Amino acid sequence: MNIGKLRLDGNLLLAPMSGVTNLPFRLLCKKYGAKLVYSEMTFSEAIVRENRKSMKRGFTCTEERPLGIQLLGSNPDTMARSAVILQERFMPDLIDINLGCPAKNIIKNECGSALLKKPELIGEIVEKLTQSLDTPLTAKMRVLDNPEKTLEIARIIEKAGASALVVHGRTPKQGYSGTSSHAIIKSIKNGLSIPVIANGDIRDEKTAMHVLEYTQCDGLMIGRAAIGNPYIFRRISHYLDTGEILPERTFGERLDDFFEYAALCRKYDVLAYSDLKLKAQRFLRNKENIKPVREKINYARDIDSIMGTMEGLRSGKLG
Repeated sequence: MNIGKLRLDGNLLLAPMSGVTNLPFRLLCKKYGAKLVYSEMTFSEAIVRENRKSMKRGFTCTEERPLGIQLLGSNPDTMARSAVILQERFMPDLIDINLGCPAKNIIKNECGSALLKKPELIGEIVEKLTQSLDTPLTAKMRVLDNPEKTLEIARIIEKAGASALVVHGRTPKQGYSGTSSHAIIKSIKNGLSIPVIANGDIRDEKTAMHVLEYTQCDGLMIGRAAIGNPYIFRRISHYLDTGEILPERTFGERLDDFFEYAALCRKYDVLAYSDLKLKAQRFLRNKENIKPVREKINYARDIDSIMGTMEGLRSGKLG
């Protein structure tokens, strides 16, 4: 799949997720077959102010390339300035505009999915950034209840110069509930000439195959299903290539992935209590008789307590 001048040797992408897709997690997903990974969404205003925490989100390494950095904002000039800063500082392989975040605080600031109510402004933002950058520009949007209006916005994005479009098939009002409308994604794919990537309700090999065949999209973007399960990229890739389903990962292998994640966090100095707690809980999902251990992690007060509990699982003293 090609996105502007970016050439990918596959079509499985890791979605940008706030509080999730830091560098260590992206590296794990890359290891298991994600062909393009994205940073957490980054506020354009914060980048212009050189906010340290926001700038750190763009930090990358050779092993995870190609990398997309996602920008959040609503002012075309500020977004263009921030995009140029990120391009010069981190040399991402593409920059993406967030048109889909449904969080109330984001919508309140007229960013994310709130921009879907202002198609002309979306066109202005996309055009401004494509004119300012050497890096390919993409956008990630949600759908509206009205398929025709959704397609109209998608065409505005294409006409303004975007190199590809990611479509999450839920409306902003749905949040992460209900089901993703793959029918609307399909209509957008049929109505555009740039690559369209489907996102939403891609949970495993069979849903991935169904979405790809039904929508005829150029690629798939996987988000929440990868949290605690980066191996999903290898499973889906193998199934799409061969039609065979790989054996389930053993619990020990899933724990190995968690400890590799923790080691990468230490290596890149991003080990954080809240993040490690979230990831530990997700790596334990679907394990039988694990509730007491998950509760123990939930009440853990520091990183050492979380790691001690996970070490206990690995040594067989817990669980």
